Amino acid sequence: MTASATIAGASLSFAGALLGLEVEVWQVRASYDSKPYRKAQMEVYGGVCHPSPSDLTEAGRAMLAKDPNTTGSLGMAISEAVEVAAQDPNAHYALGSVLNHVMLHQSVIGQEAMQQLAEAGDAVPDVIFGCAGGGSNLAGLTFPFLGRLREGTKTRLVACEPAACPSSLTQGEYRYDFGDVAGLTPLLKMHTLGKDFVPPSIHAGGLRYHGTSPMVSHAVNLGLMDAIAIEQDDAFEAGLLFARSGGIIPAPESTHAVDARGRRRDRARAPGGRRRSHRPRALRQRRARPAGVRAVRVRGGAAAGC
Repeated sequence: MTASATIAGASLSFAGALLGLEVEVWQVRASYDSKPYRKAQMEVYGGVCHPSPSDLTEAGRAMLAKDPNTTGSLGMAISEAVEVAAQDPNAHYALGSVLNHVMLHQSVIGQEAMQQLAEAGDAVPDVIFGCAGGGSNLAGLTFPFLGRLREGTKTRLVACEPAACPSSLTQGEYRYDFGDVAGLTPLLKMHTLGKDFVPPSIHAGGLRYHGTSPMVSHAVNLGLMDAIAIEQDDAFEAGLLFARSGGIIPAPESTHAVDARGRRRDRARAPGGRRRSHRPRALRQRRARPAGVRAVRVRGGAAAGC
């Protein structure tokens, strides 16, 4: 039996090895090229990893014909995996982000965060920041806290998406769209930049998606969650400061949430609520620990908390 999957390859390859399945992974080319150890890990567990777009599928060949130097997107990888799975009656397609069932089992992240915060004596945080791409990490962290709102809690939830690829929460449209470039998936009602959107090549690989999970989009549309866009240079500077201050190197995706947390602290300290940038001075003072910054270390990545 063959299983086809996109981008979340390491865990899927491991699960496939345990079940005796052959697992093929189409990984966004930007991530494939910049994160070689992920490919190695998939191969250790018996998976086969392809850079997307590839010349192995009709969808991939069409994308390469249009732009031979494209760095890919999650929408492209989904098209290739779906095409291969649809042609093999013994194949099953798996996606590690966006879809509703993924949002539900990713919620273990938020449940662990709740337990850790309770142990730290801060069971009800004021604000939770989470990086937003397709939505799985964000939903996993925030949805358990979202469920507490009905109990009268006042926790504010903030989706921190990249300005280079504002997954439509801040700049796109809330409408029905395909989840992939080739239009092979069902239509999904979500915030979207359009299925043909391809982010700049320098943009963080894990957030290279044109839309946002329907469940996350619905929460934003109802006003239960806020959304902001973070410039990539700001995010990386915040990540460096965080690592040099606390000893934890956050993923490029997670640094968007770290930057948003720093902005909130600056606004609270600046006269009249104006934002006062801490980055240039703080980056020169590498040994200084920024007051008020701490991390909720949970499975799935570091999320900035307060």
